[in-house]
Amino acid sequence: MAATGVAPQHNSVSNLFESLSYGPAPEADNVAKAWLEDHQRDFGHFIDGKWYKPAGERKKYTTKSPATGEELTATIQGNEEDVETAVSAARQAFKSWSTLAPHVRARHLYSIARHVQKHQRLISVIEAIDNGKPIRETRDADIPLVVRHFYHHAGWAQLMETEMRGWKPVGVVAAIVPWNFPLMLLTWKVCPALAMGNTVVLKPATYTRLSALLFAEICAEAGLPPGVFNVVTGNGAFGGQLAGHPDVDKVAFTGSTEVGQVLRRSTAGSGKKISLELGGKSPVVVFDTADLDSTVEGVVDAIWFNQGQVCSAGSRLLVQESVIDKLVSKLKERMSHLRLGDSLDKAIDMAAIVDESQKRSIDEYVQSARQEGAEVHQANISIPCRGCFYPPTLITGVQTVSRVVVEEIFGPVLVVLPFRTAKEAISLANNTQYGLGGSVWTENISLAMEVALNIKAGAIWINSHNVFDAAAGFGGYKQSGYGRDGGKEGLYEYVRPSWEERARPSDVENFNVKTFGNTLPPRPSVTDNSPAATETDTPSIDRTYKLYYGGAQKRPDGQYSRPIRNPDGKVVGLVGESNRKDVRNAVEAAHKAAPGWGKRAAHNRAQIVYYMAENLEVRRDEIAGRITSMCGKSIDDSRLEVDQAIQRLFYWGAYCDKYGGTVQETTLYGATVKIHESVGVIGIACPDDFPLLGFVSLFAPAVIRGNAVIVVPSEKYPLVALDFYQVFDTSDLPGGVVNILTGDRDHLVKYLSEHQDVQAMWYFGTAEGSKFVEHASAENLKRTWVNYGVKRNWSDVEQGQGEEFLYQSVQVKNIWIPMGDIFAN
Repeated sequence: MAATGVAPQHNSVSNLFESLSYGPAPEADNVAKAWLEDHQRDFGHFIDGKWYKPAGERKKYTTKSPATGEELTATIQGNEEDVETAVSAARQAFKSWSTLAPHVRARHLYSIARHVQKHQRLISVIEAIDNGKPIRETRDADIPLVVRHFYHHAGWAQLMETEMRGWKPVGVVAAIVPWNFPLMLLTWKVCPALAMGNTVVLKPATYTRLSALLFAEICAEAGLPPGVFNVVTGNGAFGGQLAGHPDVDKVAFTGSTEVGQVLRRSTAGSGKKISLELGGKSPVVVFDTADLDSTVEGVVDAIWFNQGQVCSAGSRLLVQESVIDKLVSKLKERMSHLRLGDSLDKAIDMAAIVDESQKRSIDEYVQSARQEGAEVHQANISIPCRGCFYPPTLITGVQTVSRVVVEEIFGPVLVVLPFRTAKEAISLANNTQYGLGGSVWTENISLAMEVALNIKAGAIWINSHNVFDAAAGFGGYKQSGYGRDGGKEGLYEYVRPSWEERARPSDVENFNVKTFGNTLPPRPSVTDNSPAATETDTPSIDRTYKLYYGGAQKRPDGQYSRPIRNPDGKVVGLVGESNRKDVRNAVEAAHKAAPGWGKRAAHNRAQIVYYMAENLEVRRDEIAGRITSMCGKSIDDSRLEVDQAIQRLFYWGAYCDKYGGTVQETTLYGATVKIHESVGVIGIACPDDFPLLGFVSLFAPAVIRGNAVIVVPSEKYPLVALDFYQVFDTSDLPGGVVNILTGDRDHLVKYLSEHQDVQAMWYFGTAEGSKFVEHASAENLKRTWVNYGVKRNWSDVEQGQGEEFLYQSVQVKNIWIPMGDIFAN
């Protein structure tokens, strides 16, 4: 039924005793309005510790309350000059902030936490009137979590020298945040950035700028040095200008998948780090063993919290057939008791949508469901006559391909789908381009854990939903982005290895990514430097190495081969010339092998890697001779490279069962289990120097963490990698876990980077190739690790192994397991 759209009736005291209905319980807004008046309801940027209103004409944006339509204040629309001013201030502040003792930075973060606590009622009201969300949520959820993040990250600042040894800050961070949690998501970026010694320039969302500006003023009051945290306001294009500034070293973005893809392309090849927390279409999986009454309350929190304007909103309800009718009936009844009203009313459940344009978008989705024949149920409840409100909505009778099932609506709309078995539930849960969150509802903990492990998402809640804490990272798989906010896992987004300097490729700005990798197979050629044969020479027997995928040697699809020459120009072997079809075949083989390999016991994976080291050592002299004949190295240097490769296999074998995750110490009464899951299928393009050691150093950390890989070995010197055929085969490595394609490196990288079913791409080649990989990765938002044309010393243990390799080989999933059968939380 459609909502009535009428204002609630005022009840007499006698009627209230009869009906027990809720009356209004408004929160006072006088202090908030006084703060606005303190600034004459006209805000500039906050740069270098003070308010900044630049000279010259600037457009203004009028902020309105979504719940009432009241005009609150004017804010400035920045331009490139303002970006330059803010980034320059942050760059200058970085020089001193990054060199402060960790204890001093910890004290600053602690001070900010205390000052936020002192002003939390003011912040709660500003957030509610600016965003439209209920004061109950800003007061009891958002602001306490903001405070928790600052306390938690004060601890990480204090412990940086011990817990983050070997890492250093990246520099200036551009933080770009959305409008659904304006202050909370700001905090998720700012806390780890400042704790690790970076400085920040923040661009809040257009609709919701006030809490960021208020927070900047609080930071200054708390004594944060000028320039460490800056706020600039502007439209979406202005955010792109900030991200593109050459002195920005890292972009931290939360928002839509589409904008995330734009930012990934625009920063490609620049040497900037980027983390993306993007859209979601999170499943709520309900089994017939669930407590349905508790589940109903959980669904309310999953989808109607913050009017459904939550990246991890439980917008897809998957229910076991035997209880679906009962659960839907209970949900409809519960919806009829939800209360919509002004954001400052402490007695309401849902408040306003952030803007009329967002409301229209939500309604368009709902109408499309009606046109497809779905059943749309909207609660028959009172809706305020003014303001931007949308009723809680439940849609049944949908298909897996229905638009409302596939696309992120970002509003209070829940779609329902049935399933029969747990395997079908997992398949439906994973049938999405997103992977941000999800929840499992059952009293069977064994079932809950197994389903949680098999849903591909960054956060899985058991018998709960949308639980967050500073000690547990939050972020996505697939097109929900990469990187984490919170926990130790979130710190890595704001640091780089201590030995590494940021690459700043200067010759790739005009590089045309469309022409990258468009090469032809080798053709016969004779040059003046080609060694001349004599009449008495006995021709050698031709040997052409095949490709290796699916556990077998394969001829290249195009039947072409490539001569491999030593430094003197002599052909020392031929290798297959791979093409697009070979890439497809190898990716298919990798995906076939990945599930079984990832589920093997870590000890078993370790044993296989140790076998590789054992079998490589048996052929030590042979492999060393191959390196010498190819590269012209001395035999002693070649033997040293083989020995280092053996040691590195032992190193990674040791980590097979020692990087699985941990139990996070969150505020949850229960256990929050962090699991280091495999990324999936990884494409790896190896460097030319150290053809054996570079090859081993890259494929080994990936496979020990359960990934399957397609490796493009050194283009100039691939033969020693191909000698690993027999090493793999005699070490019991399952077919398809490691696949090797030879040929033109950039030609193969083009098709690996563009492949929709490759989850990550590691590239150690040219600056141009690095730009292409990052640019192409935006299509399916695969993770990338590139060198921007800067060589590393693979024989150095600091550069050739370590935590950086493990970080690139895993993605973090947090599983939240509440308790409460004996004691209340």
